[in-house]
Amino acid sequence: MVKSMTGFGRAEKAAPAWTVTWEVKSVNSRFLDMKWRAPTLLRSLEGDWERILRGVAARGRVELYCNVRFARAGDMAVTFNEAQAGAMIDRLAEFARGRRLDFTPDLNRLLTAPMLWQEPMEEPDPALAADVAEALSAALAAWDRTRGQEGAALETDMRARLATLEELRGRIAARAPALTGEKMNALRERLAQLMNGTGLMATEDRLLQEAALAADRLDVSEELMRLETHLARIAQVLSKQGEIGKRLDFLCQEAFREINTCGNKSQDAEISRLTVDFKAELEKCREQVQNIE
Repeated sequence: MVKSMTGFGRAEKAAPAWTVTWEVKSVNSRFLDMKWRAPTLLRSLEGDWERILRGVAARGRVELYCNVRFARAGDMAVTFNEAQAGAMIDRLAEFARGRRLDFTPDLNRLLTAPMLWQEPMEEPDPALAADVAEALSAALAAWDRTRGQEGAALETDMRARLATLEELRGRIAARAPALTGEKMNALRERLAQLMNGTGLMATEDRLLQEAALAADRLDVSEELMRLETHLARIAQVLSKQGEIGKRLDFLCQEAFREINTCGNKSQDAEISRLTVDFKAELEKCREQVQNIE
């Protein structure tokens, strides 16, 4: 099953004492790049969360947001650094006296001073940790479903483009054998023009030698055979599970190399046109592959 690296998932776990909410979203990346945003009291659990994520994903830049709402303020166990707050107020009062200024502390300002507020650094409640992990698994499952849905659309598009590429390859293969005869006739005509009035004639042996050299230069049968193999391999990889994006990208690069050689060797307007169409369609495939895990 093809999976996209782009997705979104959300899940919530409610308990009498708290409600845990996870949101997961992701975009393309060469590797698995994780970015966690969670309350400080849960940071010690990130190692466990990473193992859960790695069981679902192999590539992509994944951003994970965790929010915990406590039912009672006392359960939050947020501490206020009274000593530091008192020292700050005393220092400001001393500063005001030295300049003979009136000073009345605005205690509301203390609410916006993050250095005065601390979340507990001890291990979180095991029940809370279990609910957080359960909510994360549910959010990842929802996220993975959206990746699968987009991946199915990518696979459908890729297979349609592969059919077009195979059709173009077949047209090139049908056109290629006629090139040798055409080049041979063109060679005869060119030699006849050059020797007209000189009394000289090209020998058949010489013409055959030139034809053999031209045939060797124009032969793209090996490239077309390898190209057919690459296209078939891409179709096979699309049916596999797991991380397939890198393999598909490599196969698209190899297919591009073969079709580029065909266009360079053929020296034929029709094949050149088909080659350009093939490259344009293959480039669209490569763009799609960048979204596949």
